[in-house]
Amino acid sequence: MAEGGSSSFVQPAIPRFNGHYDHWAMLMENFLRSKEYWDLIENGILMVADGIEPTEAQCKLIEEQKLKDLKVKNYLFQAIDREVLETILKRDTAKNIWDSMKQKFQGSTRVKRAQLQALRKDFEILQMKEGETVNAYFSRTLTIANKMKAHGESMSETVITAKILRSMISKFDYVVCSIEESNNLDMMTIDELQSSLLVHEQRMRSRGEEEQVLKISHEDKASRGRGRGRGNGSFRGGRGRGRQSFNKAVIECFKCHKLGHYQYECPDWEKNANYVELEKEKDEELLLMSYVELEQDKMEEVWFLDSGCSNHMTGNKEWFSELDESFSQTVKLGNNTRMVVVGKGIIRMQV
Repeated sequence: MAEGGSSSFVQPAIPRFNGHYDHWAMLMENFLRSKEYWDLIENGILMVADGIEPTEAQCKLIEEQKLKDLKVKNYLFQAIDREVLETILKRDTAKNIWDSMKQKFQGSTRVKRAQLQALRKDFEILQMKEGETVNAYFSRTLTIANKMKAHGESMSETVITAKILRSMISKFDYVVCSIEESNNLDMMTIDELQSSLLVHEQRMRSRGEEEQVLKISHEDKASRGRGRGRGNGSFRGGRGRGRQSFNKAVIECFKCHKLGHYQYECPDWEKNANYVELEKEKDEELLLMSYVELEQDKMEEVWFLDSGCSNHMTGNKEWFSELDESFSQTVKLGNNTRMVVVGKGIIRMQV
């Protein structure tokens, strides 16, 4: 803040050339026009024909233009990197520098024609992508349209709006028909079209979110019914009736009460599976057996089968055809109780 209460004025920044000539030229032209120096780029310094003596007014005008031209050259020197400036041979006036930049980076008429043909092809095959938003598609379309204008193509808003309407994805078909029936497309601007499509897109997004909520609620109710299995055993919550698929993300396991799986799929069953551990001093043998609590008078009819080995246990001594009663060992069950093995032998079974 300067003394006396006057606010400070921030000078506009000089646009730096970053390789994109069309964009830089547009910014630089606007900058020089704001300084009232653009006439020197278009027409250059006033030149008097040979053999003609300039008047005093012409001499004064030429001196003023030369001073302004120095200022314009100063702006260009600040905007263009040294590596690029070294490729410009004629740097005596600002017009020569500008024309050299234009020739180098915008290309000749032949190059511009080839670039314009490629842009026309891109514009014709342009289509909205699935999942692309209205704003993103408008951005892609207008980027190509602006490049075509920079290469000399005449692009009216009517051509652009017609292209956008005929290249929308199928879910916008009824919207496009509504717009074409209720509006004069020759008078409709790009901004009006974009605004109308944005409103419809927001409505479709809101409707889709409501349908998703209803779908999840329905699946949640259906999956709760499926969670209760058939039978009265300890594995309640097993497989239910029917083969209808549901979203498991909303399924609650009745064992661990976590989401994402049924009770019969719960990993806690494996972690808490009952096993029989054969107690030895050095190596412990794990006998994978089922444990069932029964009364003492029924123990003789119970078998403990080891699904991973050939060792099995029973409490009925009379079934053995051969029995070594000198064998003695203790095993630990999955509920931390222990059983004494008082013999080892062979039982013949008829299958």
